[in-house]
Amino acid sequence: MSQPRPPVTDWATDWDHLDPHWVENPYPIWDELRQTCPIAHTERFMGVYLPTRYQDVRDIAYDPEHFSSRKVAVRETHPPNDRGAPPITSDPPRHRLARMVLLPPFTPQAIEKITPKARAICNELIDAFIARGSCDAAVEYSQHIPVKVIAHMLGVPEADGDRFRAWISATLQEGITDDEVLMRGLAEMTEYFRPHVLERRQRPGNDLISYLVKQQYPDGGYFTDNHVLGSLRLLLVAGIDTTWSGIGSCIWHLATHAEDRRRLVEDPSLMPTAIEEFLRAYAPVTMAREVVQETQLNGCTFKPGQMVLLSFPAANRDPAMFPDADKVIIDRKENRHAAFGLGIHRCVGSNLARMEMTVAVEELLKRVPEFSLNGEVTWSEGTVRGPRKLPIEFG
Repeated sequence: MSQPRPPVTDWATDWDHLDPHWVENPYPIWDELRQTCPIAHTERFMGVYLPTRYQDVRDIAYDPEHFSSRKVAVRETHPPNDRGAPPITSDPPRHRLARMVLLPPFTPQAIEKITPKARAICNELIDAFIARGSCDAAVEYSQHIPVKVIAHMLGVPEADGDRFRAWISATLQEGITDDEVLMRGLAEMTEYFRPHVLERRQRPGNDLISYLVKQQYPDGGYFTDNHVLGSLRLLLVAGIDTTWSGIGSCIWHLATHAEDRRRLVEDPSLMPTAIEEFLRAYAPVTMAREVVQETQLNGCTFKPGQMVLLSFPAANRDPAMFPDADKVIIDRKENRHAAFGLGIHRCVGSNLARMEMTVAVEELLKRVPEFSLNGEVTWSEGTVRGPRKLPIEFG
């Protein structure tokens, strides 16, 4: 549980992404800043800039020379021995190798092979609550789907899901303000994967861990344990909370917008554009960059050593880029959203996330075509935004 924080009195000069108003509903804040102070700043978190326009977010994401990815989260402090997670925490030229290695397991063809498994997982989860007539769609449904899918892909027990969720909380939420919790979460993740890496080096299988330990550097030699472990931490953290938050936001929207839900039930062919629109409107992921060289953008001078909160969700609500940006239009035709990031760090697992979100919504609507909210919804704080409690009732 986060400690009470000083309230924000001026979002342009003292913003705080952990403030309850931001956590509950950040969209009006971004709209106001976009019009009055498109690149805001705060002295909190040791100094951070906040661009809210699509073009500014894009320009920063495409400029690794001035904005480094060696730190990708805004925290109260920067732990000196924070473990990296390549490729997301690497800059050119090291970034390219780490990224290229991760692409083959996440191609559309590779993801298609695990889609039946994802559908089976969704239906097993629905089986557990459908007779009750209600459920917490976050706790009992969306939070389990990516956990079980990634466990299947990694070749580790699905039963370890509770541990995965604890590490997600430690690294992406509590760890923002508590270094001890962050480092403990990272260390536990590392020690969890270490014996799996050792075993795959001796007896490789057909899973993602086996795939990574077989990779080699261009100048020879297999990936080091640290490289493999860092990539596994990334796959676990980046592949779980982001997607369950995306799934939860889809369900929240459909629980609060009966017309959209009924359109999707009656016309499932709308699903692809609907999922893209949910990704745009409720993009779960906010990344960060470290300013490493002074530069100017849109009248703002960025000072080295400070951070930039790279809000892809804010960029996705920019009316200069998206007509009716604050409206969710499930048959929106043109939708070049930034939910999966922009530039060289665009999400490697986007095909997996799209598949999981699509399957999760499809299977729920097949079996529970009518549902609505049935209690208070709470949202996560920090790097990833999505419902943490989402009570719904059926019919």
